[in-house]
This record gives sequence, structure tokens and C-alpha cells, in this order.
Amino acid sequence: MRTVIQRVSKASVTIKGTLKSEIKKGFLILIGICNDDTIEDVEWLVKKIANLRVFDDDEGVMNRSIIDVQGDILVVSQFTLFASYKKGNRPSWFKAGSHEHSIPLYEAFCRQLTETIGKPVGTGEFGADMKVELINDGPVTICMDTKNKE
Repeated sequence: MRTVIQRVSKASVTIKGTLKSEIKKGFLILIGICNDDTIEDVEWLVKKIANLRVFDDDEGVMNRSIIDVQGDILVVSQFTLFASYKKGNRPSWFKAGSHEHSIPLYEAFCRQLTETIGKPVGTGEFGADMKVELINDGPVTICMDTKNKE
């Protein structure tokens, strides 16, 4: 699994002109899933993200987690995080997971994040054409890949 985690002051996702989800202070997480990802990858990623200390404490030091600040999370599926661009100029998506494999992991990721942070997680719609808006706070943007856990 690959993620792009952006600390935001607000974010939203709109599908076909209808607002699907919006959040205030927290994380916008773009997530890509490949066919060899497992529930263990979900568990590792949820734990890592929930405890990621990138929010300021009273001294202005990034020392608080999303749980500490009671922040919101918006998760958007993003198969293009597995783009292969080595050959030519048109990316291919052969590394991205199939819908049959990816949807249950995406749903498990969102469910486990909801349980871990103790509040509902906003979502996009898997496979939909989405319009994502955000105000990146910092900016703070962190990429995580479960294949690089070290």
C-alpha cells in the first residue's frame, strides 16, 4: 500500500457535483493498493498514521498525533500512486490492485482508522471520478509505503 498523507486545515471530495465528504483540521490520505497487499499492511499503516506526530504542541513543535488533536481524516482511493512510468510517457497501471482485491482492503483501512481515532473517517468513492480540494497546512506531506517499513 502506498499513501500520501497531507496535513490539512480543510479538505473535501465531490463526485458528479455532489459533496461526498469534507473535513476540517486533520489528514487527507490518498491510498493506492496493489494485488500483494494484505490486511497486515492495513494494520501497520493504520497504527503508523494514527500515531504520526506532525501536529504542533504548545511549543510549536510537531509532537502531537491526529488522536491527540482530535483531528479529522478523509481517505481517497488513488490507484495512480502505482503508476509505472519507466517505458514511454504514458503511465501504465499494471501494479495497481484489482477492484476485487482492493475494495475490501480500502474498506478495512477506513474502518480500522475510524475505530482507532474514535470518530468517523470521511471517504471518497472507490473508482469514481472525484474532485478533491484541500488546504495543505504547513505544508506537511508524508509518503508511506508498506513495502518500505524499515
